[in-house]
Amino acid sequence: MRFATEAFLGAIVLSATVAAAWAQASAPAPWELKHDTGYAYSKDGKLLTYKMGTNNAGLLFKGARKVPKGTLFFIGQNGELYMRRGPYLESDGTFMFGSD
Repeated sequence: MRFATEAFLGAIVLSATVAAAWAQASAPAPWELKHDTGYAYSKDGKLLTYKMGTNNAGLLFKGARKVPKGTLFFIGQNGELYMRRGPYLESDGTFMFGSD
């Protein structure tokens, strides 16, 4: 009887752990963009990072624009990078284009 009780309690603990991990996995994760790092989408479709410094900072900002708040970036089925301005969250805060 004791073994059955321990096995049952172990199953409950395991189920709770799996449920908590699943819930965390479904939450959106913030990007970890770093200061003095450039992020590039190259002409051949690769995503690259570059260590930046202060040399030629004025030249870097020439022609650059701030990304508007509320912009969604995603990779399409064709492997191309896209961005979308406009709503992408439901009224309850869930992702509008999530899996069913």
